[in-house]
Amino acid sequence: MKLDTNARYRKSHEWVRKDGAQYVVGISDHAQESLGDIVFVELPAVGKAFKQGDAFAVVESVKAASDVYLPMSGTILAVNDALEGAPDLINREPYAGGWLVKFEASNPAEWDGLLDASAYEAEASKE
Repeated sequence: MKLDTNARYRKSHEWVRKDGAQYVVGISDHAQESLGDIVFVELPAVGKAFKQGDAFAVVESVKAASDVYLPMSGTILAVNDALEGAPDLINREPYAGGWLVKFEASNPAEWDGLLDASAYEAEASKE
């Protein structure tokens, strides 16, 4: 399992990484591997606000459709339009080209409650 050591994680397999004043979110390598080939992604509208843990996107694979949960409360600033034509970017580059959204955090302190890479790895290995 690949990990981004600069990211924080949720037990539900989302990652979030600070990018200047913004945050970037995607699903972990473990999650994309478990889902299999991703064929469709439904992303939220720019400007929409979510609370920590709210479902903000749907990722569909050949196996299943899964909700994706925002790791921190915030407002969507950008969506990864490249996924519309190439949802498999999530499979190929979960921590780079396969990001889902960028957002502005409304409560940056929530970052401290997320799992670091080693804690996430320990959680994911229990499955």
